[in-house]
Amino acid sequence: MTKVYGTGTYDFRRHRVAEYPLESKAVELSQKPGGGGGISSTITLSEIQRDRITKIAEANWLKTGDAAAEAKKNPFDAELVRKIYETELVVKEGQKPVPLQRVMILEVSQYLENYLWPNFDPQRATFEHVMSIILMVNEKFRENVAAWGCFYDRKDVFKGFLERVLRLKEGRELSIAEKTNYLVFMINAFQSLEDEVVSMTVLRLASLKSWYSLSYGRFQMELCLNPGLIKKWKRMVRKESVKGGQQLDPSTTPEVMFLRNLIEEFLEVVFPRRQLSGEDDELIDASGLGLANDACILYCERFMEFLIDLLSQLPTRRYLRPLVADVAVVAKCHLSTLYRHEKGKLFAQLVDLLQFYEGFEINDHTGTQLTDHEVLEFHYSRLQSFQLHAFKKMDKLRELALTNIGSIHKRADLSKKLSVLSPEDLRDLVCCKLKLVSMEDPWSERVDFLIEVMVSFFEKQQSQKEAINALPLYPNEQIMWDESVVPSINYSGEGCLALPKLNLQFLTLHDYLLRNFNLFRLESTYEIREDIQEAIPHLLAYINNDGETAFRGWSRMGVPIKEFKISEVKQPNIGEVKPSSVTAEVTFSISSYRAQIRSEWNALKEHDVLFLLSIRPSFEPLSAEEEGKASVPQKLGLQYVRGCEIIEIRDEEGTLMNDFSGKIKRDEWKPPKGDLRTITVALDTAQYHMDVTNIAEKGGEDVYGTFNVLMRRKPKENNFKAILESIRDLMNEYCIVPKWLENIFLGYGDPSAAQWTNMPDLLETVDFKDTFIDADHLKGSFVDYEVSFVNPDGTENLNPRPPFKIKLPRMLKGSGGALNGSAVSTAGAVNGIGMVDGNNQKERLIIETYTPPDPGPYPQDQPKQNSVRFTSTQVEAIISGIQPGLTMVVGPPGTGKTDTAVQILNVLYHNCPSQRTLIITHSNQALNDLFEKIMQRDVPARYLLRLGQGEQELATDLDFSRQGRVNAMLVRRLELLSEVARLAMSLQLPEDVGYTCETAGYFWLLHVYSRWEQFLAACAGNKDKPTFVRDRFPFKEFFSDTPHLVFTGESFEKDMRAAMGCFCHLKTMFQELEECRAFELLKSTADRANYLMTKQAKIVAMTCTHAALKRKDFLQLGFKYDNLLMEESAQILEIETFIPMLLQRQEDGHARLKRCILIGDHHQLPPVVKNMAFQKYSHMDQSLFTRFVRLGIPYIELNAQGRARPSIAKLYNWRYRNLGDLPYVKEASVFHKANAGFAYDYQLVDVPDYLGKGETTPSPWFYQNEGEAEYIVSVYIYMRLLGYPANKISILTTYNGQKLLIRDIINRRCVPYDFIGPPSKVATVDKFQGQQNDFILLSLVRTRFVGHLRDVRRLVVAMSRARLGLYVFCRRSLFEQCYELQPTFQLLLQRPDHLALNMSEITSYTERGVEDAEPRHHIHLVSGIEEMSSIIDRLYQEKSRHQSVQNGSYFSHSAPSNTDVVQSRQQTVANGMPEEADDMDIPDESEDAEKVDNHIAGDLPPESNIEDVTMVDSSASVPNGSPTP
Repeated sequence: MTKVYGTGTYDFRRHRVAEYPLESKAVELSQKPGGGGGISSTITLSEIQRDRITKIAEANWLKTGDAAAEAKKNPFDAELVRKIYETELVVKEGQKPVPLQRVMILEVSQYLENYLWPNFDPQRATFEHVMSIILMVNEKFRENVAAWGCFYDRKDVFKGFLERVLRLKEGRELSIAEKTNYLVFMINAFQSLEDEVVSMTVLRLASLKSWYSLSYGRFQMELCLNPGLIKKWKRMVRKESVKGGQQLDPSTTPEVMFLRNLIEEFLEVVFPRRQLSGEDDELIDASGLGLANDACILYCERFMEFLIDLLSQLPTRRYLRPLVADVAVVAKCHLSTLYRHEKGKLFAQLVDLLQFYEGFEINDHTGTQLTDHEVLEFHYSRLQSFQLHAFKKMDKLRELALTNIGSIHKRADLSKKLSVLSPEDLRDLVCCKLKLVSMEDPWSERVDFLIEVMVSFFEKQQSQKEAINALPLYPNEQIMWDESVVPSINYSGEGCLALPKLNLQFLTLHDYLLRNFNLFRLESTYEIREDIQEAIPHLLAYINNDGETAFRGWSRMGVPIKEFKISEVKQPNIGEVKPSSVTAEVTFSISSYRAQIRSEWNALKEHDVLFLLSIRPSFEPLSAEEEGKASVPQKLGLQYVRGCEIIEIRDEEGTLMNDFSGKIKRDEWKPPKGDLRTITVALDTAQYHMDVTNIAEKGGEDVYGTFNVLMRRKPKENNFKAILESIRDLMNEYCIVPKWLENIFLGYGDPSAAQWTNMPDLLETVDFKDTFIDADHLKGSFVDYEVSFVNPDGTENLNPRPPFKIKLPRMLKGSGGALNGSAVSTAGAVNGIGMVDGNNQKERLIIETYTPPDPGPYPQDQPKQNSVRFTSTQVEAIISGIQPGLTMVVGPPGTGKTDTAVQILNVLYHNCPSQRTLIITHSNQALNDLFEKIMQRDVPARYLLRLGQGEQELATDLDFSRQGRVNAMLVRRLELLSEVARLAMSLQLPEDVGYTCETAGYFWLLHVYSRWEQFLAACAGNKDKPTFVRDRFPFKEFFSDTPHLVFTGESFEKDMRAAMGCFCHLKTMFQELEECRAFELLKSTADRANYLMTKQAKIVAMTCTHAALKRKDFLQLGFKYDNLLMEESAQILEIETFIPMLLQRQEDGHARLKRCILIGDHHQLPPVVKNMAFQKYSHMDQSLFTRFVRLGIPYIELNAQGRARPSIAKLYNWRYRNLGDLPYVKEASVFHKANAGFAYDYQLVDVPDYLGKGETTPSPWFYQNEGEAEYIVSVYIYMRLLGYPANKISILTTYNGQKLLIRDIINRRCVPYDFIGPPSKVATVDKFQGQQNDFILLSLVRTRFVGHLRDVRRLVVAMSRARLGLYVFCRRSLFEQCYELQPTFQLLLQRPDHLALNMSEITSYTERGVEDAEPRHHIHLVSGIEEMSSIIDRLYQEKSRHQSVQNGSYFSHSAPSNTDVVQSRQQTVANGMPEEADDMDIPDESEDAEKVDNHIAGDLPPESNIEDVTMVDSSASVPNGSPTP
């Protein structure tokens, strides 16, 4: 590690791997008193197996599958539960509420599932039994695994358990750690309201009954403000008295006093032994070291989190907010010492967040958002009535009563005016007249408390809109290193944070946007912080002899600034205080960079975001002690960070570079001159105003005179500002979600309200075009109906052929969709509605068949046809998608999501030709897959448009970008005008009618259409003459060049149909010309492109990032669309799903959006969130799709996969409700043949320690396993020597560290030999989501803890990438124990755990069937890595001999053996490879790995697969061309 003098050593390695930290915690817990042998932080599997808990588990509850062993298990013993609780789970001292290592071992041993819960009896269970269950549930939430699943088998008992939890504190004093654990359990319960079992009990605690605990004054005030509740209250009281028979005291019931008691308990902790005299409390003594320890502070923080959760969800907020206000929790917290103490920083932030939600701008009882005007009116009327009261009744407040409102609604002014009252008068005013606090509250005698209550009640609150508009969009150094807001990566889930949460429900759209704005801003802050920490140390800053900062080193992403000056500060806009714009000029030199990095700096363009840094290192290097205490900015010498956006960039001669505005014509462009670059940047005006105010008022330093480093970021990761601006713009608009979607979006109302069967304006008759291949296909799709086919005239059709029109009944059987989130489906009918009528007769479904009109005589006139035989579930999804409303389609791996989406678009285009559809995907690759398939359907290319950077990757000859489409329209115009001239010549008319689109339009009306009408009139009377059409057709000469004779003269009807086809061709031609006319009139490229996007294109596709970046441009251009289809929607951040719904302005106050189709799979990996705290604490990785599933919104789950062998599909299909296989994977020969050289099509290979090591971590979070890496590469070489094509093999792993290690080994062992070369891809499982390959070699890396594979979604992705062969390399003893992964690993472990090879096969061709039982002597079990290496050597020699016998020596190199591995090992460490390598593929990836959603028929090239390769052949076996390092 380089010593960075002047800044101390700082580890600037970057750790991208987001994983729940399982073993780096609780180092101090390594030896617990009475803990049964404590376990250090580097806990290993063998230590777990030796641990006392594990031994107790084996004797009492661990299931082994052995019936005899199960019978010997000890019966349930409550004393054992008590003993385990007291010795293992109780914390005697320290901050942490639980001994984490002990809880983890108990949870892994299935203590809850196998012992605590099966033996729980609500009547007899002890306190320790209940607390143990609470701790296990909390641990499951912390680990982010399903927590309530095991309770489902005894739902009634679970209600009893929750009752016990509510009464847990009766007659017992809990320790502070137990109180904290109890609170965490309640937080988790209130965060699980979608779970019926939980919500039924916990929502009782938030009912109207809780108002029995309000003070009388507050109770009266609340009923006066909400008169509608008076009836409800009386009804409830009547019901209670009837139910009880005798008069019961309501305050004895747990639901009435639950929150009140908790609040009082909390106040006891914050203000221990408080005498009501007003002196400081004793929570923290003068030295700042707690008398009450850190555990109390954690409890206080958790309690604030609990209250915030209650007030930020409408079902709990409605009746509990008055309780929080009644006790004046916020005011009391403001007066506590903890609020002001440095240890209470997080507590203070949480109190402020609670205050924000307590005063949130919403009507609690109707759920409607209050506008700014309504909030202001309410504030003024409240102050006015107070002034009136003061004028009438209180002489001392006469001055306050007569002053204007503007001078008393600020905190300081109001406090001053109230200070004239005596304590008695003030108490009387607050408690008796205004009834803000109860007289019985002991706090009512404190003057500072009473004034605080008054001020917080009457002061003017800043509106959300004002707050968000005043917030800088770029982070600064203060927020960047605030651990309570932007925590470091190793967040363990034990504490809470001052962050909003994204859960099921939101109060209003503003609340939704605000939470997302804050989280997205902080997530981007975290990423920027990581970039700064990586870039700065490379510069090697020091103080030179002049006392100024200088730099010895260089950094790719950061460059020293030569000059910085503010060039312009514009006047503020009316009504604002911040300047309207601030621009500056930054000059820097790129002379020290080599060509590639120079080109990166030269590529900066308008709207790119840069960061200005001020570095001032300490003169002397920091001592070890100083360094231990120093913050990260102090270690780096970092003073200030400010963001800015590029306006323009100029070279040394002042010439504009990278101009996209058209100022410089393309042919005038010259390469940039010199080494100096001057960038004009726009600074953040809000931040500038704050900085200038700080200089003026507090004499702060001028930040803008200190900048000395300019930092850039990777363009792909640097689009946060545009997304934040989009969210801020949305908050400033009147919101805008369609009415039919709004309630569902916020998480309220009937989950199925937006389903098509409940929507108005349905399409009654739908023309399904080419959806159905034949009549049998249609019948198979509607098995619940008796299908009858009729002709357009109503007569029965006995020989029906597509296309079909269907009149859809509103309640279509088997399609009421969908499953709702918590339903369990059975095969066949999916949640069918009214499946069979009273007479057990099937209902009739009338299908109209029709003969489509002849499209024209030329081959290009024929429409493209769909060849996919959709399953009945896919048809159900297509029907739902073409109807208005919300459609959700869950597409398990390989079930044809893309084909279903494309067919929805196709049918929608033909049934609603005037409507426009927007397609959004997460990745460019998915968008291109979708687009390539749309082009194979009957949708004209001129109506398709692809926006964003990925269009150049489209595998097509046509250019679908805006510029490409404009050019295509201009080329097409010329083609069509020449056709018009030819038509004019054929009619003996002048050719100049084809001069412009306008003249062609007149020609159509005057000459073409008139002739056609005359011809039709003549035909009417001559239908009996078979040759009449052939003789009299007016355009016969024009169609003389068709490939086939148009008119035969055999029958009038046949020729008339052909004539109609010819006229259809002409009509289409002139219609296209009319569409080209705008491109003729508009002269500039930009105008033409904008016209194309806003008027011409019917299907517009882009990524979610592009939509967020360009929202402002779309609104300015008047972009409109009716339908939104979103692919990969379970992989898109919630806010990035929301923005594409709002890329258009309102029409008369109504949203134009009619359909929203979300397609995704919530059982695969969620959106990527790099910071663990935002992922785990704030649920930021929850997509909108997943939230809708949790809310119980009906969805359609595709149920037939066509990707993998049925045997491989079994490894993951247990995760889905009813996932079967398509006939294709059962019938195609490629799925029946075995994998040559391997005994099995899938296998788990147990890899022991290699050279004495299992997993290693060269740096934190950077896991590697050399044994698995070498083994996997050896198996890859074995496959290549057999003749498997390299582009059919991908190597996957679960960690970045392992990925880089495998790439190193491949570069050493495979790349130098052209007959081996690199595989298609080496990638992490997370990055490979959405892709597939025939053969997958998978390394699971870990040997101590399971790590993040415990997330079942990652397991599903890992198991579902392979089509023909999957070989998993891992430590068997670790993974077979994991509860969540059992269904997969039980299947894997039915086969030997040593790699089984078939040594009789030495080519990649075999006739052996995949199920064939081979003679045992052919199967060889490989003992380990060394033996695999010798097998490769033998195979290589054998192949060489075989080859030389046939055609001379073939292999020119020596074999890529493993014998030199030990000597030349290159251990890849975290910073050993440039960041760019992170996502690189070894070969070019675009043509290699086949992508996920290819439906089934198109999945494999017919008979061109591996079985055709009979021997190793140099040209065939290295399809990637020359290997790249």
